[in-house]
Amino acid sequence: MDWLEITIHTTTAGADIVSEKLMAEGATGTMVEDRADIPDPTKPNGIWEIIDPKLLEEMPEDVLVHAWFAPDETLGDHLQALREQLRGLQALLPDFDLGSLKLETLNVHDEDWSEVWKRFYKPFRAGKRLVVKPTWELYDKQEGDLVIEIDPGMAFGSGTHETTGMCMALLEDALRPGDRVMDVGCGSGILAIGAAMLGAKDVLAVDIDPDAVRVARENIAQNRLTDRVRAVEGNLLEGIDGTCEVCVANIIADVICMFAAPLNDHIVPGGLFICSGIIKEREQEVLDALKKAGYTVLEVRRKGEWVAMLSRRHS
Repeated sequence: MDWLEITIHTTTAGADIVSEKLMAEGATGTMVEDRADIPDPTKPNGIWEIIDPKLLEEMPEDVLVHAWFAPDETLGDHLQALREQLRGLQALLPDFDLGSLKLETLNVHDEDWSEVWKRFYKPFRAGKRLVVKPTWELYDKQEGDLVIEIDPGMAFGSGTHETTGMCMALLEDALRPGDRVMDVGCGSGILAIGAAMLGAKDVLAVDIDPDAVRVARENIAQNRLTDRVRAVEGNLLEGIDGTCEVCVANIIADVICMFAAPLNDHIVPGGLFICSGIIKEREQEVLDALKKAGYTVLEVRRKGEWVAMLSRRHS
């Protein structure tokens, strides 16, 4: 079986945090390579007396966390979810030394990982009507299907990740035709495109990553929705004017907690907030933050290690 090895550069203090993120995204296991784990051979103690003094010299300066993933249909989304979470950690813990958090992948038999996982990414139903179809696959459309053609490229959001799927299902249940929608942290644009297909009249998709914005725009054009969906580069909703009836944010728990109160300036009274990217251990923390920010949680969905929430802003 082929495996993809992911290596993240961090620090001794950040190794456990990074390992946790990797395991939450489906890694079969992790290994930490840290100079601090090798006792100084000039100060022998017990079995460490037999250590070759050159061992420390050959160890990398950075702490490296290695993890292994099977290249199945979920690999693209898991890797991009990991990238999003690493970006979120750097932004939310500026005083905590996590190192560069540079992510590297080891090619599988000289094949690029982004091509490997495409072999496994097939059309699938993401809700009662929403169907996600990779641009390179064929699909026999059924009556009532709303088919989203997607090429995630290097952006998070092929639809296979549990968080994306739950957000799509909540959008399908909650969105009303004519609603205005904001998709914060849009990644590939899949949720923004789905919202438009479900009847939203105006959709704003925002992402801090310029590559994600580029991919989202390409997918929006591929689905012929440029008249109703626009993708812009930005940090959450800073500098964004306007309001919406529905906001969806598939990010991480820390950002949702920070973002919920400022969102009141952009969501109408009685409007809906769909959020995910929440690991189950952070569920109560997000529930408390939403309540404090003036939302009533209407529904909580759970899948695997992940949680999604539908809430309503107080009128």
